[in-house]
Amino acid sequence: MSTSPGNSAPPQTPPLKGRGFDKPVTLAVIIGAHGIAGEVRLKVFADDLASYKSFNAGALTLKGLRSGSNGAIARFAEVADRNAAEALRGTELTVPRSALPPLGEGEYYHVDLLGLPAVSAQGKPLGQVIAVDNYGAGDVLEIERPADETGRSKRFMVPMRPEAVPEWDADRLVIAEAFIET
Repeated sequence: MSTSPGNSAPPQTPPLKGRGFDKPVTLAVIIGAHGIAGEVRLKVFADDLASYKSFNAGALTLKGLRSGSNGAIARFAEVADRNAAEALRGTELTVPRSALPPLGEGEYYHVDLLGLPAVSAQGKPLGQVIAVDNYGAGDVLEIERPADETGRSKRFMVPMRPEAVPEWDADRLVIAEAFIET
C-alpha cells in the first residue's frame, strides 16, 4: 500500500469490481527452513502478515509468526519437519486481493495499478503499467509503450504524484502531458 507524498493526493482508487479483484496478491515468500521442527524463514512484503491465517487458497495455515534475525519466522500447520520446510523454499504466500484492508483517501495497492492501460488526458493510449518502483522519493510507475513496427517497445517512468497522474480508476490511468515521454 502506498500514498503519494505532498499535500494533495490523487483520488482514491474505487473498489475493484471484476478486473483483478480476487487476483492473488503476494504478501511474503519463503526463503528457507529454520530449525528442525518445520519452521520457515520469510521475506515479508506486507505491513501485518499476522492478520492473515490462510495462504495460497487454503493450502497453508499460519499457526505462528515471530521476528527473526533475517526476516520473519513462521510455522504452518501443514509443515511438519525441516525437509517439508526446505521443499517450500521460493513459495510465494498469497491471499486474494479482496482480503486486503480497505484503502484510505489517496492510497492504492500496487497490484491495482499493474496492468492498467495508461492514457493521455485526451484519451490517447500510451501503454500499460508494468512496474511500480520506489527509490526513496515516492512511487514511480513504469509504462511500456506498444511495440513499434520493428517489434521493439519503449518504456518511460512517471512519478505517482497528482501533477503527473491526475486520475485513475479500475480501468485506466491518466498521465498528464508534461510527463509523457515520446
